[in-house]
Order: sequence, then structure tokens, then C-alpha cells
Amino acid sequence: MVDSRYDLPALETRRALRDFANAVRDADIAVVYYAGHGIEVDGANYLIPVDAKLERDADVYDETLSLDRVLVAVDPAKQLRLVILDACRDNPFTRSMKRALASRGIGRGLAQIEPSIPNTLVAYSAKAGSTAQDGDGSNSPFTIALSQRLTTPGLDVRRALGFVRDDVLKSTGNRQEPFVYGSLGGEDVPLVPVKAAPSASSAPPPQAEMRHDYELALQIGNKEAFNFFLAQYPDGYYANLAKLQLAKIAAEETRAAATEKARLAQQEQARLAYEGAQQLQLAKAASDLRAAEDARVAAEKAKETAQEQAAQAEQRRAAADAAAAKNVAPVSPDRPRETKVDAKIAALPAPEAPAPPPQAEVAKLVQAELRRVGCFTGSANGEWDAASRRSLELFNQHAGTKFDVKAASVDVLDAIKLKPARVCPLICASGFKRDGDRCVRIACAPGYFVNDDNECEKRKVRQSPSARYDRSPSARQERREAPATPKAEASAGDKPKGGGMPFIPFFLP
Repeated sequence: MVDSRYDLPALETRRALRDFANAVRDADIAVVYYAGHGIEVDGANYLIPVDAKLERDADVYDETLSLDRVLVAVDPAKQLRLVILDACRDNPFTRSMKRALASRGIGRGLAQIEPSIPNTLVAYSAKAGSTAQDGDGSNSPFTIALSQRLTTPGLDVRRALGFVRDDVLKSTGNRQEPFVYGSLGGEDVPLVPVKAAPSASSAPPPQAEMRHDYELALQIGNKEAFNFFLAQYPDGYYANLAKLQLAKIAAEETRAAATEKARLAQQEQARLAYEGAQQLQLAKAASDLRAAEDARVAAEKAKETAQEQAAQAEQRRAAADAAAAKNVAPVSPDRPRETKVDAKIAALPAPEAPAPPPQAEVAKLVQAELRRVGCFTGSANGEWDAASRRSLELFNQHAGTKFDVKAASVDVLDAIKLKPARVCPLICASGFKRDGDRCVRIACAPGYFVNDDNECEKRKVRQSPSARYDRSPSARQERREAPATPKAEASAGDKPKGGGMPFIPFFLP
């Protein structure tokens, strides 16, 4: 039994663990794989659900799940209890969480653990006290190594995890070392057993077995089923069919995400218009909506193309099966039914690989994603110009990637989609300031203006010479009628009353 859950809140995670414990009550092997964020507090490990806020360090005990709770879920298994934690990433809550107690220790990565339950292994993506890397692709180095090693038929789980360690060390330049805690007995415990070789009389034809497994994956219809099929049959006719089905599923996921983003952009534009936002904000919202709509239309076209290719391949397969069925030999009482289906299907040409989307559509999608993470301010028009190249350079600088900026690619698009929030810092123009994740105009009080340092400065009022000395007749009359100052009166007393020259006495010898 394989049960996959994604983006669960705390309550749903607890329910999933309880249901899993009930399901593996009679199982020999129980495996829990968790990918997300974890945190170590005072030497204990906790897994963080998607609805956790963790505003204070004490919230860890209420909003997260302890690793011990996961170990309880795998306890009923008889032969092997395996917990794989791809959760040793740099915890985003550590920097913003308020500390209620200064003595409460919050570690880097996860803490070392010694399982008390026998036959239990706990595999960390990075050694205790260190953090794991997300990688440049859609999956982390640890996840890639797990998918390649754990599915090897007949390989003991300890050797498989050892190979995972070697692969991750090599791909990360010895910067990340996965680690396994716990112990097992002396017998080999493979997660995928080796199929017993059937006798020549009862063994089904290899191509018929592959066809049966493909049709089973087609009935399940999700990514996990087709990925498991490709792990068993990586090449051949049915492998190509499975890849077309995966491309169809991926195109539908991209379309759903683009549709949701366009809906949110439309809501944001309506909200700003209702609140009477400034023209700059309205223009930005309209630009975001156009970019989201362009991405949605491109995703719709890509989905239709992928669906058409998968449908055509299935039609060709059905026609081939019908033609092969005519070559079945008649049944006689002393001879079993013989079939020639294998020879016919093996001779069929491989279906065409899904055509890559046009370069302009890829560039438009990359531009839209670069806008979402704050690295691009232009319009998503599909023209990969100098501004687009500079925006990808900014993304490389702040995301730690090394993509070629000369052209947009699907790898670049996948890497940007993995970033859930802004990557490039918000830079506001002169006269604007940061307000959360947007720029708003700086409003100064009357008599003040925004200076070159984006600060409000009081405006200095300077009078002109004409304003300081009024030569109008009315002003002259006012000055004549104005009372004399003491200094003026004293000066007037020094003058002779007759109005002539002052008298200066002198004596002759």
C-alpha cells in the first residue's frame, strides 16, 4: 500500500499518521517519507506543517508534530520501520520567531536521534546539526539519489542508503552528508524484493507483463504510478507511452497553477480599484494581470498539445493491440494457446516524444515567473531582451544558481517555480518607499518635500529684494507716518533747530 499526501495542515497530518498506523498493523515493512521543514528545540525534533505560524518559540509545542509521533506510526511493522526525513533545510522561522526564554536552544538542522524501538532506521537528508541543499532542479540531490537507489530490486536498505550518501556527497561537492540513525539485524532487508524467476512453462511473455503493468499505471493515472512504472521499465515502447502520460499530467498542473495565479491577479486589481489606489499601483496590478493571463493562455495551449499527443499514442497502441490479437493461434485440446503479440508489439515504432513548447512561450513563462519573485519589472511578452537577461542575472545572484542568461529554458522555469516567495530585493524609485512587498509614494506634510535621501525636508521660504523693500506710494506714506525710534529721536536732537549746520565753538589764541 502506498499513500501520498501533500501540503497537509497539522490536524490532517495527525489523522494521516493515525490511519497509516492502522494500515500497517500486520505489515512487515513500514516506510514514512517526509519532505518539508523541521526544527530542533532543546534537543528534540519537530516537523512543521503548512499551517504553522511559529510567532514564538513556545508555539513549536502546539503547532508542530514531534518526530516521536512519526515513530509511533511505524511501530506496528514487524521487520523494518523506516522514517526518511528530507527536512534538514535552513528553517525560515528561526529568524522571525520571538524567544520567550533566552535559554531555549534552537539548533541548525535536526538533532541526533537514537531510536528506542528495535529494527528502526531514521534517515536524515543531512547529518545532525547541518542543513541540506535544495539543488538547481525540480528535486533535491537527496530525493534524486533516493529514487534511484531504494527502488533497486533485492538491494538491502542499509546498502541502498549508503549509496544515497555517496551520491549526495558527490553531487554537492562534499557539502552535504546524509546520515542514518538506528540499527538492524544481520539479514538483508530490501524494500523491493527480487521477483522469483518463473518456470519456462508458466512465465508470461516479457512484453505482455510490461503491457499489463502499463495498463495498471494508466488506470491509476497519477505521477507516482507512471514514475514507478518507468523505474521498472525505463526504456522501450511502453516507457515512451508512460512519458507522454507524465507530460500530460505536468501540463495540467501547470495550467491549474497559471489559472489560479490569474484569478488572484484579477482579485488584486479589483481590490485596488475599489480602495482607490494610486495610478502607479493600478498600472502595476494591470501589468501583473496581463502577464498572468498570458501565462495561463500559454499553459492552456501546452496542455492541449500534451493531451492530443497522449491520445494519439493511445489510439496507435489500441490499433496495434487489435492487429496483434488477430495473430493468436487457435486452441486445440492437446496444445495450449500460442500468441504472437510480443513480436508484433516489439516491432511497433516508438511514439513521438512530446514536442517542446515554442521558445517564445518559454520566454514568456520565465518572464512571468521572474516578475513573481521580484526580479523582473517589464511585461511578459516573450522577447528575451537585455532587460530579461539582466533579470535572470539578478535571480542567479540572489538564488545561488548559475543558469545561462542568453536564453530562457524549461530548466530555468522549473527552478524559479520552486521559489515560493520573493527572491530579488524590492528596489523602489526616488520618491517611493517599501511597504511590505510593494512600493508606495512618500507623503510629506504641507510645507515639506521629499529630498534626495527619500526623507521629508522642510521647504525654506526666501523673500526677493522687491518683497523686502516696497517702493509703492502707500508704503512710503506709511513709513513717513510711522513713529520715530529712540535712535531716530536722538539723532534729531543733535541737529540745530534752525535746520542749518551745527554750531562748533572755537577759540583764537
